[in-house]
Amino acid sequence: MAASRNLESLRSELAGAVITPGDPGYDTARSLWNGSFDRHPAVIACCASSEDVAAAIGFAESAGLEISVRGGGHSFSGASAGDDGLTIHLGSMTSVQVDPDGRRARVGGGATWADVDAAAQAHGLAVTGGVLSDTGVGGLTLGGGMGWLANRHGLSIDNLESAQVVLADGRVVRASESDEPDLFWALRGGGGNFGVVTEFEFRLHPIGPEVQFGLLFWEIERGVDGLRACREAAQSLPSDYGILIGGALSAPEAPFVPEEHHGKIGHALLVAGYGSAEEHADAIAAVREVCPPLFEFLTPMPYTAMQQLFDPELPPGTRMYDKALYFAELTDDAITVITERATGKTDPLSFMPMFALHGAVAEVGEEATAYGGLRTPHFVVDVSGTSYDPDRFVADREWARSTWDALRPLAGNAGSYVNFMSELDDDERIRASYGPAKYGRLAQVKGEYDPGNLFHRNANIKPA
Repeated sequence: MAASRNLESLRSELAGAVITPGDPGYDTARSLWNGSFDRHPAVIACCASSEDVAAAIGFAESAGLEISVRGGGHSFSGASAGDDGLTIHLGSMTSVQVDPDGRRARVGGGATWADVDAAAQAHGLAVTGGVLSDTGVGGLTLGGGMGWLANRHGLSIDNLESAQVVLADGRVVRASESDEPDLFWALRGGGGNFGVVTEFEFRLHPIGPEVQFGLLFWEIERGVDGLRACREAAQSLPSDYGILIGGALSAPEAPFVPEEHHGKIGHALLVAGYGSAEEHADAIAAVREVCPPLFEFLTPMPYTAMQQLFDPELPPGTRMYDKALYFAELTDDAITVITERATGKTDPLSFMPMFALHGAVAEVGEEATAYGGLRTPHFVVDVSGTSYDPDRFVADREWARSTWDALRPLAGNAGSYVNFMSELDDDERIRASYGPAKYGRLAQVKGEYDPGNLFHRNANIKPA
């Protein structure tokens, strides 16, 4: 009875809805993009403001409920919702306010990159934001934020001007280089450890509306030569090009793929260029000379269309398990492992996406942000076991784990991009991802802003 009264008190405080099991909309509100998780929170607080978030945090603490925070709900680890706890649902906080003259955008904590792209592109502007448009801005940004624009304009965190944060004690602060600077440093790469971000302020850059896109595909029989060509391309293509290597990729049944090659396993080079079609064709010609692809596809397209390229293949409900590593070089030994293990997957959706990062990413100082990745030219090699089918998913999850195990000795350490961690209970890997000095500083900030580790459903930093 007391719990019921407290819940009614929360309902009276929040502008948004408070949903519990059995209420209309409960199953929709609790659902996550990653279909391998089926979580049942005790309470879902649909927050419409920072004040709502503060009230939800206070209620959860008084009721002894574990807190999860859901922005876009895209977390590979399923951290966006938990069983029997309280989920802070930011799905109604999707406002994107663009200042075209100042090239700034203020973005609600529940917005997706589709929201940002649409609002910013109305003014010919953009900021780095992933490769799936329904990804939440909050989760991707707080871990670092890779995407097609990373080599041209840096990670998402490199373009963050400020963030409005609701802290564990209910205070609402704005963090920037001048206000709460330690918190601002930690937010840029330290994940959701320090509070609930209800608004992000980004710098924007002139992009599009049209960009140049290219895809080159090599069949697995020439997989080693194909990946070597991709490695060479990472060095020879213009430094601002977006470069994504699709290892162990099954050629889709798409109009731009010759029908006789549908379903073939191989490796692909996907590139985003920002010059003319002629400049793009010349750049791709140099890659082609290294190793002629089985087929290729070059086309101009709207920037927003490029941001949505993978959406049809990976809709909500997709089961996905990811495990990644950083490689300073894509060595011949790593290429051999990737190629040999490519045919071990059971589902066409499983693959090994690899970001080639350099350019603007490498221009930011190692200690400037809490980001755990390298600030020198490198590759982020991810192994993704993906399927709609439960049995195939189990098989390809094991494929992803065993492939990671085979690659691990070839990487510098076990650390990886925290947004590509499907398992968040591996404290050793989290520490390795940040390194001792950066993890130590993060722990100090955590101890100041969340000493009770209230926000722990993440790549968790233990408070000092």
